[in-house]
Amino acid sequence: MLKNFKDFIRDEEGMGTVELILIIVVLISLVIIFKEQLVKLVESVFEKIVRQANTI
Repeated sequence: MLKNFKDFIRDEEGMGTVELILIIVVLISLVIIFKEQLVKLVESVFEKIVRQANTI
């Protein structure tokens, strides 16, 4: 029984999935936290692109 428990603890199968889910959760959290700043940044970048495109 103890050997099975130790094998279960050492088993790393599926860890990639857990790590991927944690990374996605962190990225989504960052987007939610900094949403307002990101929107302002994207808007200013597009404004510059449009202004410079009009000058050409």
